[in-house]
Amino acid sequence: MQLATKIRNAIPERVKNSPHWSRVKQLPAVGLGTPLLLIVILGMMTLPLPPLLLDMLFTFNITLSLIVVLVCIYTLRPLEFAAFPTVILIATLLRLALNVASTRVVLLNGHEGPGAAGNVIESFGTVVIGGNYAVGMVVFAILVIINFVVVTKGAGRISEVSARFTLDALPGKQMSIDADLNAGLISQEEARQRRSEVSQEADFYGAMDGASKFVRGDAVAGILILFINIIGGVLIGMMQHALNFSTAMEYYALLTIGDGLVAQIPSLLLSTAAAIMVTRQNRAEDISNQVVGQMFNKPQALMIAATVLAIMGIVPGMPHFAFLSLSLVSIGLAYLIIRNQKIKKEDLSKKEKEISTQQQEVEKQKPKELTWDDVPTVDPIGLEVGYRLIPMVDQKQDGKLMGRIKGVRKKLSQELGFLIPPVHIRDNLDLSPTQYRITLLGVSVGDAEVYPDKELAINPGQVFGELKGVPGKDPAFGLEAVWVETMQRDKAQTLGYTVVDASTVIATHLSQLLQNHAAELIGHEEVEQLFKVLGKSAPKLVENLIPNILPLGVIVKVLQNLLQENVPIRDIRTIAETLAEYGTRSQDPVSLTAACRIALCRMIVQNINGLEPELPVITLDPSLEQLLQQATQVSGDDSGGIEPGLAERLQSSLHQAAQQQELAGQPTVLLVSPNIRLMLAKFARYSTFNIHVLSFQEIPDNKQIRVMRTIGQ
Repeated sequence: MQLATKIRNAIPERVKNSPHWSRVKQLPAVGLGTPLLLIVILGMMTLPLPPLLLDMLFTFNITLSLIVVLVCIYTLRPLEFAAFPTVILIATLLRLALNVASTRVVLLNGHEGPGAAGNVIESFGTVVIGGNYAVGMVVFAILVIINFVVVTKGAGRISEVSARFTLDALPGKQMSIDADLNAGLISQEEARQRRSEVSQEADFYGAMDGASKFVRGDAVAGILILFINIIGGVLIGMMQHALNFSTAMEYYALLTIGDGLVAQIPSLLLSTAAAIMVTRQNRAEDISNQVVGQMFNKPQALMIAATVLAIMGIVPGMPHFAFLSLSLVSIGLAYLIIRNQKIKKEDLSKKEKEISTQQQEVEKQKPKELTWDDVPTVDPIGLEVGYRLIPMVDQKQDGKLMGRIKGVRKKLSQELGFLIPPVHIRDNLDLSPTQYRITLLGVSVGDAEVYPDKELAINPGQVFGELKGVPGKDPAFGLEAVWVETMQRDKAQTLGYTVVDASTVIATHLSQLLQNHAAELIGHEEVEQLFKVLGKSAPKLVENLIPNILPLGVIVKVLQNLLQENVPIRDIRTIAETLAEYGTRSQDPVSLTAACRIALCRMIVQNINGLEPELPVITLDPSLEQLLQQATQVSGDDSGGIEPGLAERLQSSLHQAAQQQELAGQPTVLLVSPNIRLMLAKFARYSTFNIHVLSFQEIPDNKQIRVMRTIGQ
């Protein structure tokens, strides 16, 4: 630094004021290291060194080699020690310079004895090999073989292959970086950094390929220097210093072998460092962690090795202590590894649970995005109950309502001809404790209150006394009723009441509502399943009908029309054949429904009047019927409106006739012309009595008609 300061002060002021001075004013301060090192190496090769300085330089060489090895071991990635090839070159030159300097001292002063070349060479020549030059030569030969044949040769081959593969993969890596940059996966700065790393990696392995040649040449030079020193030293000792052969051989051989060992040990350390550097993976991980983590990751290997050692240890003639002790050590290590792995798994599981809990809490705090899962689905049939009715639907509490509902579904499915959807039951705290509500497609169609600890005594119309209890009504049919205690059941039946429990009340109400709204429960899925079942017995019929003749939507509408008029669709084959016949003429659901009713006339009449040979009917006055036909023609469809006054009179007449028929124990059947049947069927649907509207074409041939009364204007 003082020399650099003097040089800087000697520069003229006009040079310092130059614009280029800022670029070069600091060069002498930071650029003197390499020239000084070269001067020192040249001085060691040309100038004689005292033994003390030679000892210091040999010690420095060994220390430098140890530091390089340790740095290679603790470096996480090879590129973190990118200066390693340069360090190998400098260390090799330093060692060769020391060989030249030590050779000069050995040849000049070797006749003075083993201490002529310094304490380091003497120590390696006497202490390490015991003062026996024959043993020293063998030890030196072994070190050379290890260094030259094993370590250096293997490291050189790995360096060569690594450099070749790295250079071959360079274009592909560059293209991969460009592809990631174009795809937007990395930024421009990240791409620049990755390109720099790829280039540095190629440069590093290329330099390591060349540096391995230095290490190999150093090993060869050590062998040649050994023989030159021994032969030259013996000749100098015998010719110039008048030593006999044995004395000269002893002095110079010990000094030469000590010098060779001092040089070969750092050379072996550097070769090992180079081998470590080129054999490790290009990952940011300590080499000790890699080796320990991968070698002792499987405790099974230690257990098997311990078993083999134990078997060998009990064989007669074997060193029992050595084998058995190592076997126990292996078992202990395996146990420790298994325990540590178990602890790590438990810790990892705890951490994962903690992280999962934290993530769940964070997710709960964050507002979730709406998805289709947040849109509630509508249940086809729903039953909502108050909290006091929950035991009735809980089978664990001996609730009977679930079984009753299942029976209702089975009975209606058999009667109507299609599978009734399941009933979704849930509690509703908005209802009163004893209230229930029945919903169809999310819409309430009926509700009532029941008492689970009482029974309902229904008045069918003729009773012979009164009962004490809570007044009410039968929710299914609207009859007067009384909620009585269970012990009054026999008394109520004696008085003529019909007594049912709360589960039966709900099931009957549900059955009545499902039967009245059966048309709303059948859709495309149910109809498709119906025709799948029909296709097993009549495949050609189904194949020709859908969709060649009629689309599925028209068939669904026809079946809904039939169910809306209380016509079961059990005989789906007859319905399908009728649709196949009339579907080629028209696709109007109303016309097709009328054709299906005519085809199902026997079942319709049988459901009304059973097997009786005579059917009592009510007819319209011809003038009234003609008036209704004109109204239909004016409106242009079958649902034409009726004049309000006429509608009121017609409603009153139908009510009286239906009442008389009910008192006589006969069904109420209104027989009209086909073109006004649909209009009057819709008109009679709102009557409190069950009125069946049939056309003349819907009367089977085997039924006799008996006109009970005629309704006029």
